[in-house]
Parts: sequence; structure tokens; C-alpha cells
Amino acid sequence: MKEILDGFARDYLEYHAWVFLPNHYHIVLDVPDISVVSEAIRKAHSRTATKVNYIQEKKGRKVWYRFNDRLIRTERHYWATINYIHYNPIKHELVEKMSDWPWSSVHEYSNNVGREKLDSIWKEYPIKDYGKGWDW
Repeated sequence: MKEILDGFARDYLEYHAWVFLPNHYHIVLDVPDISVVSEAIRKAHSRTATKVNYIQEKKGRKVWYRFNDRLIRTERHYWATINYIHYNPIKHELVEKMSDWPWSSVHEYSNNVGREKLDSIWKEYPIKDYGKGWDW
């Protein structure tokens, strides 16, 4: 997790929200052009796969398999995406509350904007069936 986030930061890509789960992750990146996403993810995945394979003595094993990118077009889409990311551990039945999952930016959001504001964002930008069919 830290390696991936640090890698994006080294590439001067600002991230806004993230969650890491046992078999996938979601992240909102602020990029100058969507075409840079593929290369940034390739580099992040290469670095982490090399590290994990070294630790587990599995040189050359494929760790990452694919990624999807989405261009966020509106403020509503942005905040629904943030909510979706923070809700993901509940969706996959890993926890009962968003705040129970330690590998999520929901904690930073809660500290920075407060629980009341997070609740307000959740109500104003519901996720409904956001991402159904493409994220798992």
C-alpha cells in the first residue's frame, strides 16, 4: 500500500482517496492527462511486484493482472467515487463500518473534514449501484 502511494507521489501524481483490499485496490488520482495513468500504474505495479516476489522468493511471478481507469467528469461523479472507494470494504463484506478498515483514506477524510461532513457527503452523493460489474 505505502509503496504504491509513495510511487504515485514520486511521479508527482496527487491522490485524493484510496482503499486497499486483499485482492484489489481503488485510488482517485489527479493527473494532468489520462494518458499518464497507464505508465504510472505500470511503474507502481512493477516496483511492488518486484518487492513482494523478492520477499516471498517467487522471482518473476505475475502479481498484478489488470486495471481500469475512469475519467471523472463532474463533481457528483467525484464524490460518488470517493464514497464508493470508502464503502468498498463493506461491499466485499470485510467489515461492517467504513472506519473499521485500516487501509483506507476514510480515516484521513474523517480527520480533515470531520465525521459530520463525511455523513453529509455520503447522503448528498449516494453510490447506489456505482461500479456494478466492473470492479470485482
